[in-house]
Amino acid sequence: MTTLELIASALGVLSVWLTVRQNPLCWPIGLVMVTLYAWFFFEVRLYSQVLLNGVFAAMQVYGWWQWTRGSNGEGGRPVVGATAREVGAGLAVAALGSVGLGLLMATVTEAAYPWPDATLTAFSLLAQLWMALKRWQCWVLWIVVDTLYVVFFAFQEYWLTAGLYGLFTLLAVMGLREWRQARAAVHDHAAPADS
Repeated sequence: MTTLELIASALGVLSVWLTVRQNPLCWPIGLVMVTLYAWFFFEVRLYSQVLLNGVFAAMQVYGWWQWTRGSNGEGGRPVVGATAREVGAGLAVAALGSVGLGLLMATVTEAAYPWPDATLTAFSLLAQLWMALKRWQCWVLWIVVDTLYVVFFAFQEYWLTAGLYGLFTLLAVMGLREWRQARAAVHDHAAPADS
């Protein structure tokens, strides 16, 4: 365990907790966290994770903008559901992305675990996009991805990071419950046509 991993982990917990609470401060705190994790993963040669955290940095800025400008320019973007078509398309693109990234990492880098690293990266990007758009289904995907990350990091004996992802899994369960309740409240007041 390094100081870098410890600080990134602490910021990660804070960022996800703020996300569950729908607090826009989750995004700048998350930006610092993903920057530190990119550095950590570079040091341990998990290059898909470096790439993931680099993209996450851009998505932190995008999410912050989405959450603070709202869907109609008034701020406070509501929680909504993705359509079945959006879910299917997103999962298909993530699956294809995992194959492409896995091939790239397996052939042009000395990545430690190119295939699981690439797969978790691709599906994490989808979950992060859905989170920025406040789709409640992001939490379902995070539960699956974070659970797999626990195994992935424990296998490599990155115990603090494995523990962090275990905590992320629990926070994702909370997020799913809270965001579905928030969506139901919006649905009761505005009767949106999402699923």
